[in-house]
Amino acid sequence: MTLTAEAAPRPKRAAKPSRTARTTDQRAADQHAVVTAVERAADGVVAITLAHPEGRRLPDWTPGAHIDLVLADGTMRQYSLCGDRWDAHAYRIGVLRDPASRGGSATIHDTLRVGDTVRLGGPRNTFRLVPSPRYVFVAGGIGVTPLLPMIRQAELLGADWHLFYLGRSRSTMAFLDELVPHGQRVTVLAKDEVGPSDLGALIGPARADTKVYACGPQRLLDGVLAAAEADRWPEGWVRVERFAAAEQGEPARAQPFDVVLARSGATVTVAPGTTVLDAVQAAGAAVLSSCREGTCGTCEVAVLDGAPDHRDSILSPAERRANTCMFPCVSRSCSDRLVLDV
Repeated sequence: MTLTAEAAPRPKRAAKPSRTARTTDQRAADQHAVVTAVERAADGVVAITLAHPEGRRLPDWTPGAHIDLVLADGTMRQYSLCGDRWDAHAYRIGVLRDPASRGGSATIHDTLRVGDTVRLGGPRNTFRLVPSPRYVFVAGGIGVTPLLPMIRQAELLGADWHLFYLGRSRSTMAFLDELVPHGQRVTVLAKDEVGPSDLGALIGPARADTKVYACGPQRLLDGVLAAAEADRWPEGWVRVERFAAAEQGEPARAQPFDVVLARSGATVTVAPGTTVLDAVQAAGAAVLSSCREGTCGTCEVAVLDGAPDHRDSILSPAERRANTCMFPCVSRSCSDRLVLDV
């Protein structure tokens, strides 16, 4: 699946991320991997397994993480890792053929074969599993992919959990066979069998011992969030990851604003119609980027001063209020001046 996330607590970021961490990300963006398996996972879904070309370890990852997959034609897409996080030599992703594909999923389905080499970025995680005695997982279609490693983690930690897996029909729902051993912990809700599902009934009333993780189409996630609000779930206890950027209103201001690059001392003026990312990159700042939709988290930068106009689909309301970081590919400024740690 491709992504984006919102809500829920994330680890507090340092105001000044270390140069070491940024260098590691830069190196990871240039990784290569070889395709070792392409398997049908459901109607319109393939599971791709990747390995280091020389058999070395791949970078570690945690449940909820995703990678950037760069195809031979330069197309880049983000996909959740859905394999075994303890297998250091293999990544697995699930790819749904998107009828509106701009080349990513269609190219993977039609041309990617065992032995092909691709480039990788990441892994990165904007959909982290936080500790909890109990979890409710809600998956819509290919949205099951980031939840599979979460289920394994919950099992490993002895946490109680339940997965509600929604789809059009069982034939379109990937990895069902892997869920069979979990028995009654998994409820399969194929629409052609049971009709539309009551999302409020699935997540139930707020519980102090439970966190909710949901991934799937926008309509599903909007329904989960609406149900959570109606049942007064505490902020941050219901976390969703989206396939595409959430709708955003008009920017907070239509006037230009200044961005100070703290590491060089340079100041750039960002005009309406220009992204902060483009402006700071043009000024020489080395800021990685990928989706340019505020969904993947690659371009995250620390905010040292000023008030960002957060327009991403990643940060929780609490993180937006904290104003310690922003995603300059889409976010702008509420204040006349922003100071960024770049």
